Amino acid sequence: MAHIDQDALIRALAAHHGPPALVRDIARALRLPREAHASLRRVLRGLAAEGRLDVSRGPRYALAARRRDVAGRLIGHPSGVAFVAADGTTDILIPASRRAGAVHGDLVVARVESQDESGRLRGRVVAIQERRSARLVGRLRRDRRGVAHVAALDPRIDVSVRIRNEDALGAEDGDVVTVEVAEWPGARPQARGRVVEVLGAPDEPGVDTDIVLRSHGIPDAHSPDAVTEARARDHAVRADEAARRTDFRHDLVVTIDGEHARDFDDAISVVRLPSGLLRLSVHIADVAHYVPEGGALDLEAYDRATSVYFPDRAVHMFPAELATGACSLQPHVDRLVQSCVMDVDASGEVVSYTLHDGVIHSRARMTYTAVNAVLAGEAKARTDYAPLVQAFELMRDLFEVLNARRRRRGSIDFDLPEAEVVLGPEGEVADIVASERNVAHRLIEEFMLLANETVAAHLLAHRMPALYRVHEPPDPVRVAEFQEVLAASGLTLGDGTHPRQFQALVARIHDSPLARPLAALMLRTLQKARYDPENLGHFGLAAPAYTHFTSPIRRYPDLVVHRALRELRQGNASEERRQDLADGMAEVAQHTSAMERRALEAEREVMRRAQVRYMATRLGDTFTGVVAGVASFGAFVQIDEPFVEGLIPLAALADAGYWFDGQARALVGGRGAPVFGLGATVRVQVVRVDLDRGHVELRVLDAPTGASVTRSRPGRARDRGGRRPASRTRPGRRERASRVKRRR
Repeated sequence: MAHIDQDALIRALAAHHGPPALVRDIARALRLPREAHASLRRVLRGLAAEGRLDVSRGPRYALAARRRDVAGRLIGHPSGVAFVAADGTTDILIPASRRAGAVHGDLVVARVESQDESGRLRGRVVAIQERRSARLVGRLRRDRRGVAHVAALDPRIDVSVRIRNEDALGAEDGDVVTVEVAEWPGARPQARGRVVEVLGAPDEPGVDTDIVLRSHGIPDAHSPDAVTEARARDHAVRADEAARRTDFRHDLVVTIDGEHARDFDDAISVVRLPSGLLRLSVHIADVAHYVPEGGALDLEAYDRATSVYFPDRAVHMFPAELATGACSLQPHVDRLVQSCVMDVDASGEVVSYTLHDGVIHSRARMTYTAVNAVLAGEAKARTDYAPLVQAFELMRDLFEVLNARRRRRGSIDFDLPEAEVVLGPEGEVADIVASERNVAHRLIEEFMLLANETVAAHLLAHRMPALYRVHEPPDPVRVAEFQEVLAASGLTLGDGTHPRQFQALVARIHDSPLARPLAALMLRTLQKARYDPENLGHFGLAAPAYTHFTSPIRRYPDLVVHRALRELRQGNASEERRQDLADGMAEVAQHTSAMERRALEAEREVMRRAQVRYMATRLGDTFTGVVAGVASFGAFVQIDEPFVEGLIPLAALADAGYWFDGQARALVGGRGAPVFGLGATVRVQVVRVDLDRGHVELRVLDAPTGASVTRSRPGRARDRGGRRPASRTRPGRRERASRVKRRR
């Protein structure tokens, strides 16, 4: 009998990532010959009997997960199940019956109790360490006895709060309100609380944004202390301050923003030097001059960490006195800036750069539309802006050089339209259109990217603690899953280890119906960008170092970078000071990354509500769209006009026996049935909307056409976990659980 080293076996399982391991996987890791497999199986069964290993169907083995307690936020789901993140990566599935009264957003302790054959951990809540915010948003309803109850609008919060009449604040039946929960479910079966704000009828303009702000805990008013401090700042540039700075007021400096931009925090100029180099000057509002570290403005800006932008309003990180006043680079007035001046050669390389405390005087507030018209050769635009035409042409020349440089190194560009809300005169949603980016958008983006890279390299070279914008390489498992989808459409990626491979794929599908759905899948395959005190590079940009320098009026990390640059310029960055900064930078990175995610979720939720509210006015209308996503519960269709996404539920296709082919990312039916695959064109009708859940439900009118999908053989298909579908018409319990995790 072969001897099996149990310690080595345990170490091998501890190093194993992914689903529980088969016997052959373990034998391979231990380099055991085939004749030792029988001994290995006996040892594995013995360790499982002792409770040291978990065993699942296969058989598959993993280190015992029982009695393992993990603290984390409970993330609810409308189906009733929930998840707790273990170690920030692995989700523990919590059934509805095992939540112990915990609700979405609570900080809980979860106990892992089992692990299924796909590697998913399952458990239960054993303690609630901290309740979520006591405030939630819901709709007030009165029962037949006149008793008021508020059900949370967020479908992940399965809580109804009972309200006494004297605590209803005059809210009418059906009003949307903010309630403060005084007693969560526990000893009593129902939560109790009081109304603290009446937002109004759910269909009133502006209420959707109010709902999202309250639901996400985003404050839309600044504290009196912050406003007082902002008003005390001098808006006019004093002569003595300007004298201490590099004077760019004689340069041809302009801002270029959207027609409805709410703040102007970057300005640019481009000139050609006698040497032939192009000099790009990027001037950024000097927020650090107006916001001293540790003051009321600074503390509130840190808490918010970012501005948030909605169709009907902007929720600024700073009070309007700064955001649209002293720190807004308005035309024809002096403004204080921090500047990055770069000399660029014909290959797009920065051959030299300087960083300054500066003062500018913008010559014009330009829009993307106007600059694009000039560069497109429109006679009226070129006449209207005649003094600026040559500068804009130099900007285009520089953009082309810089863009070519980024493409050569493999930077990934997703140049796809996004939904834009058009508001009517009363603030109602009048239309949803696809926003298009022109060359003016792209050249400003290119110039900001270059400034951010240059500043990041400068911080690295001087070992100055700051925040980097990092984007790590993708998880190989996610890449493999993406490659399966590509293969079903006849496409390839490579091994996914270099951004150039992703860039080549984007270029190949650019004008194809697959562009949008595959770009969405690619984004889910890639990691999420975040802030970190360590430079970990930026995979998507193929940049060795990257930071955020160009918008301190709306992003706190940029303000951190500005302060670091100023300390370097002023010679204040002693080793002791560097250590002080480094000690707190990880916490700043974690907080600002979390607040950025909160803002993005809020912006997307308002957009979803706007789309659904608009489509409620189009019930019964028919549209043409493209299948942009497929899941086990249906197919998502991106309608062309209006630019709205809706869902064809799988249940609506039951007559043809459709089921989800996870490898091909398609809904396939019986023999001869058309395939609902990515990129297929389909005509649909709007049959139902659900504002609270953000759903637009569609009905198929004609068979989809144009899907390029290699179908699995009938009866042999597998979902992404390698399992056969539980039903050809409706996902089974196990598949519903995996669906929940995919949607997160």
